[in-house]
Amino acid sequence: MLNLRAAAEHIHVDANELKHAAQRGELTAEEHGGEWWIEHKSLDEWAQRELLAVGRKTLVHRHESFLQSMDKSARRTWRVAPLFRLDAMDVDLRAKTKGGIIRDMTDLAIASGLVYDTEGLFHELTEREEAAPTAIGCGAAFLHPRYHDPYFFEDTFLVYGRARRGVFFGAPDGEMTRHFFLVCCTDHEKHLAILARLAVLAHGTPLIERLDAATSNEAALAAIAECEDELAVGI
Repeated sequence: MLNLRAAAEHIHVDANELKHAAQRGELTAEEHGGEWWIEHKSLDEWAQRELLAVGRKTLVHRHESFLQSMDKSARRTWRVAPLFRLDAMDVDLRAKTKGGIIRDMTDLAIASGLVYDTEGLFHELTEREEAAPTAIGCGAAFLHPRYHDPYFFEDTFLVYGRARRGVFFGAPDGEMTRHFFLVCCTDHEKHLAILARLAVLAHGTPLIERLDAATSNEAALAAIAECEDELAVGI
C-alpha cells in the first residue's frame, strides 16, 4: 500500500486527481485518519487504463512529466524504436476478430524468445481488453497485461502487428483498428513512459499514415524510428 503522495509521484499524476479517483472507487484504496492508502497493484492497473483514455493535451503533459523524471542528458536521446524487434513484427496479420488479434500478437511476442509465461500472457492480454479496451482511436491499440508482472518477460521489448483489414477493438471513436502494439516491459515506470510515448506518436505524428504505407517489417520499423526522431526535435 502507498500513501497518496507516494502513489501520485509513482505514476506522475496530481495527488488531488488520484484522490478523486480513489473516492470514486476506481481503484482499491482505503482512508485511515484522513490519509488515503492505495494498493500498488490496483494503482498500476488504473494508471495504464487512465493514460490511454485521456485527451491529447493531457497525454502530452503526462509524456513530458515522464521525460522530466529522467536524467537530463537522456531526455532527448531516449527512444522506444530500438525496443522493437523484427522477429516480433508482422505487417500482414490475418486475424479478423479481437481474440484472433490477441492470439497473433501473443505469438509474435513468443517468437522473440523473451516470454516466460506464454499462456499467462495471452490470458492477461485478454483480461485487459475485457476490463477496458486498449484501442485509442486513430486506428491504433496498445495491448499490455492488465497487471504489471516483471516475471512475464526476460527483458523489455515491443511488438508491432498490422492487420490486413480493420478489426473492431473497442476504439472510443467507434472506428476499426488496424495497428497493434504490444508492450512487454519488466519495469512499471518505464512501462508507463513507453505507453505515453507510443500514444503521443500515434496522436501527434504521421506515424499511422507511414505505417499504412510500409511494405515490410523493416519499413515499419523505419517509420517508427523516423517519427520518433521528428517528435524528439520538439522536446
